[in-house]
Amino acid sequence: MLLAGKIVVWLLVGAFAGTLAGRLVTLSKEGYGHWTNFAIGIVGALVGGLIFWLFSIDLGLGELKVTFEDLLSAFVGSLVCVFAWWIYEKNASKTPTAPADSKLKL
Repeated sequence: MLLAGKIVVWLLVGAFAGTLAGRLVTLSKEGYGHWTNFAIGIVGALVGGLIFWLFSIDLGLGELKVTFEDLLSAFVGSLVCVFAWWIYEKNASKTPTAPADSKLKL
């Protein structure tokens, strides 16, 4: 059963995990930028937490309020979100657009 406290932990840890994921993927100190890293981390934390919960992944790393497992699941979720975003952007750039001079003239 998911508890509200667990979701809050995912969100807080997600901010940190998003920064790590952004830095890892872009290989720069800034990552994607503060707010984008934060958003990726929060969404990633929720995705990672749900993945770990759905597959009953329990690394047995302790019952602290913020565990290493929370950080790891948020980081994994952030990487999943970055990868999904990358695929979306890659496919969106391949979408053909009509040339400007091909507009219908009335």
